[in-house]
Amino acid sequence: MVELAREERYNREGKMYGVLLVETNPGEYYSIKAFSGLLNGEAIVAGWVLPIPGRDRVSIAEAATLEDLATMKQELIDLDRGANREQYRLLTAEFADKLEKLSLEHRQRKAFRQQQRERYESSLSDSELTATLDKLVAESCQDGRERRQLKQERDAILQPLQAVLDQTDDRIRELKQRRKLRSRQLQTQMHDAYQLMNFLGTSSSLRELMPAGIPTGTGDCCAPKLLHYAATHQLKPIAMAEFWWGKNSQDKRQGEFYGACQDRCQPLMGFMLAGLSSQSSKLDLSIIYEDEYLIAVDKPAGLLSVPGRTIDLQDSVLNRLRQFYPEIYAVHRLDRDTSGILLLALDKLSYRHLSQQFDDRQIHKIYEAILGGKVEIEQGSIDLPLSGDPLDRPRQKVDFNLGKPSLTNFQILGQIDGYTRIEFIPVTGRTHQLRVHSADDRGLGMCILGDQLYGCQANVERLHLHARELSFIHPHTSGKILLQTQCPF
Repeated sequence: MVELAREERYNREGKMYGVLLVETNPGEYYSIKAFSGLLNGEAIVAGWVLPIPGRDRVSIAEAATLEDLATMKQELIDLDRGANREQYRLLTAEFADKLEKLSLEHRQRKAFRQQQRERYESSLSDSELTATLDKLVAESCQDGRERRQLKQERDAILQPLQAVLDQTDDRIRELKQRRKLRSRQLQTQMHDAYQLMNFLGTSSSLRELMPAGIPTGTGDCCAPKLLHYAATHQLKPIAMAEFWWGKNSQDKRQGEFYGACQDRCQPLMGFMLAGLSSQSSKLDLSIIYEDEYLIAVDKPAGLLSVPGRTIDLQDSVLNRLRQFYPEIYAVHRLDRDTSGILLLALDKLSYRHLSQQFDDRQIHKIYEAILGGKVEIEQGSIDLPLSGDPLDRPRQKVDFNLGKPSLTNFQILGQIDGYTRIEFIPVTGRTHQLRVHSADDRGLGMCILGDQLYGCQANVERLHLHARELSFIHPHTSGKILLQTQCPF
């Protein structure tokens, strides 16, 4: 910040800056720096990390597309402001005014004729009255002819202009559709061209990493630039800071520190940080099943199923296995503190097939747990709808209005020193389903031993919940697979 304050060019505009502390060799530390987007219109500035490669590979297509878009935009402006449209507006207003004035005259003449009729009916003879009334009718018909003639004159002038405007509007709609299509095509090209590298040496495009939609500016922020540079130059990230400098914005202040932006950067972090070495990231997993399509591990308690968004949440089953499998997908998840069988697919087809089985509730799961007290009932079902608690995340709660249907079957296995060993068979697979169904008074009213999140006060080392069995149909052989592990408690 002291360095930025010395030079005027860093104070002309407000933007995010980032600094990454890296280690090259044990004990040798350096810092690298990046700015978000462009700095005074420039993407490459000496002393700063280069942009993520990609934009340069589509620069010719981008220039041609932007030129086309500019041409279409100008044509749209010209069409919208065309003389025909203004002429049509003026003539329409002019004829409307003429019709209004003529209507006013006709109403006045009609009222006068009515007065004449009433006066003549009482003062004229029959023959004189007939002739006079015929004259009044003729005057009324003449008024009608005048109105029709004015409308015919209006239509003769305006209808050709309206036809031209209809053609113009058709052209405007066509141009807008073409412009939208060209813009999307360019965006797709750019998102395919942006290739991010992680610390496993794996690269992926923005479109692969964010298939649901990519906000404008994704890939141009400080954090992805710094991490991509570190990954491609064999630098080990140690710590990162991002801050705002320059003119204050609506929600940013100079000199204040901010985290990676939620929409554009955080969704990329899990991929970009994959492969960072640490003592806890050794494989150290018990594999209970493996073939060319699937792998299942006995996940230990305390290990994430998939990585989180921040650097301290990268050690996970998925990231450990990524070091050995180029393509791997977590079919389902277990809570960090839950141990047991976790199933992963080694190709997209297997992943989709198994995910569909989970969605269709065709996969059979059995959990074993110890409850923190004695439960009298031997077996039964718990049917309590669940939803997230927005005031106390990540807790879930029973919610009969907004909750999703959640059903758990259970069987008591025995009593041990005042505790209850129980077998759970979840029919649905909601977040924390077994933990809430156990702890809630409308369920078993007894939390799982070690579940401090839902009220257990016992001083124990772990959550006593284990995914013991999993059965499913193999996505390629169609045979039934039954996986079982020994409960560790």
